Amino acid sequence: MAPQPLSELEIAEVLSGLPGWTLEEDRLVRTYVLGGHLPAVAMLVHIATVQEEMNHHADLTLTYNRLGVAVNTHSVGGRVTELDAQLASRVEELSLAHGAS
Repeated sequence: MAPQPLSELEIAEVLSGLPGWTLEEDRLVRTYVLGGHLPAVAMLVHIATVQEEMNHHADLTLTYNRLGVAVNTHSVGGRVTELDAQLASRVEELSLAHGAS
């Protein structure tokens, strides 16, 4: 079954369980700060591995010790779906292992 866009209420519910994440322009968005450039790159690679496993990809932005994550589902017109919520949740779990704030 194709993913369906989440309602505003469903998105608010998702965000309540994802500290630091926000909704910006129909995307779930979060910026992580890490201890340096290499830790940020390591987290980026870890996220990329999860994305391949899920076959669902976020936009990742790396600047020195900051890693930005923005995700929505292109196949439903760039709206937020359950796939995005699942990926954001996985990224949030990874962030703990990488010491990101």
